Amino acid sequence: MGMRLSRLIGAVENGEICFDGVWEREIEGLSSDSRKIKKGYLFFCLTGGSQDGHDYAAAAVKNGAAAIVVERKLPLNVPQLLVPDTRAALSLLACMFYGFPSERMKVVGITGTNGKTTTANMLYSIWRAQGKKAGVIGTLGVRFGEQIQPTSLTTPDPIDLQKTLAEMAASGVEYVAMEVSAHALYYKKTAGVRFAACIFTNFTQDHLDFFRSMREYEGAKTSLFTQTDCPLAVLNGDDKAGRRIGVARETKTAQNALLERKTVYYGLETPTEAFAIITDETLKGTECMLNISDRLCRVSLALTGRHNVYNALAAATCATALGADSRAVAKGLMDLKYVRGRLEYAGEFQGGDVFVDFAHTPDGLEKSLAALRLHCKGRLICLFGCGGNRDKSKRPLMGETAAKQCDFSVLTSDNPRYEDPLDILSEIEKGYRRFSMKYVVVPEREKAIYYALERLQKGDVLLVAGKGGEEYQEIMGIKYPFNDNDIIEKIRKEKFTH
Repeated sequence: MGMRLSRLIGAVENGEICFDGVWEREIEGLSSDSRKIKKGYLFFCLTGGSQDGHDYAAAAVKNGAAAIVVERKLPLNVPQLLVPDTRAALSLLACMFYGFPSERMKVVGITGTNGKTTTANMLYSIWRAQGKKAGVIGTLGVRFGEQIQPTSLTTPDPIDLQKTLAEMAASGVEYVAMEVSAHALYYKKTAGVRFAACIFTNFTQDHLDFFRSMREYEGAKTSLFTQTDCPLAVLNGDDKAGRRIGVARETKTAQNALLERKTVYYGLETPTEAFAIITDETLKGTECMLNISDRLCRVSLALTGRHNVYNALAAATCATALGADSRAVAKGLMDLKYVRGRLEYAGEFQGGDVFVDFAHTPDGLEKSLAALRLHCKGRLICLFGCGGNRDKSKRPLMGETAAKQCDFSVLTSDNPRYEDPLDILSEIEKGYRRFSMKYVVVPEREKAIYYALERLQKGDVLLVAGKGGEEYQEIMGIKYPFNDNDIIEKIRKEKFTH
């Protein structure tokens, strides 16, 4: 697969070719990693991260780069496409190189602090119930047809993203649910993607190690909805940030009569076009009646908690707007028995119930614990930690949240990365001790899970939080194989086979 450079650069309007001589040539591939450059490749000098790609341009040319994309002209004898922003250019040129695959499918972008993965999988299930070929891209990987591919990022980098979308389109996929992270939006990874709709789940504290303020973090999230390629916005009307997005869209649409854009709200507490009435809740699921713009749909969710009703509303509202009927919505939501590591029931141990959840923010942890507290007949126990080299300000807040909600907690490591686990735990303790002293510190996560399980009694509920479906634990730059569900199952087998 190749493309002429002259055709490829047509994807960027404000680029300028700098080269003395004939610059036309065939481009055989794209890369922003000089080590992966092959003969005929186009190299992108990315800026804005920890390194400046311009420093590796000479190595890329030596490895065979046919041309380079730059933000400043370099003293290299190779065609250079000079652009204001190489990251935006990378996304747009990747779209062109792979034939703008998003235009051949209905792609839904989902952003928000929590709920992206569950909402994406709910949409995927609804579309399959509708008889459509569907795909999903997100934290748990890429899935379409019989293929399941792991991903290292919630939203893949532009080249991998466009390649994946092209493979989906070629295999006949009609609908795609894609998680869009704040980091991806900040780095313009989705520039050029044609969205059929975008969903906003919620906005709470996270990633303040990267974003300088909550305002900047919110700005990154909401930028998804200001793009012209978002004709339909499905917004959480109970969330202040969701309402702000809607007001901004309405203002922009009023200023430009040519924009054909629709905004739909969903919620449980404020008047919205889509809402739900919860009729029954148990530890293993939720019964509710959905009203999607006066179309009623009774659903038995195999997922517990009000937050999952919000996720179901988001998915149902979007799917309905894109053509799904109530039968497909109900069947799709009921067919989804669990989402890996998202308040997932991990089984019974010594009469207590065990759940595994990805909750790694104060709000996410509070919602999961609140959902379990409603149905806990004994003690509510939480095992959790916080990631290293990430937002430190949320560590005491996580401690406060657990102390207020739980009868007992086991504080342990999450992904310590390059930090000392004991330093992280000390910061969690500062918040926890403000409200309770009923906790223990067990730094090694596997030992902590063993400790928590051994102390379970009939009626107790244990939440193992923070890592969810992750298959690794990152320590000093090395990702060691580790999965909470696998550890729980291993301990269960040891317990009941001796």
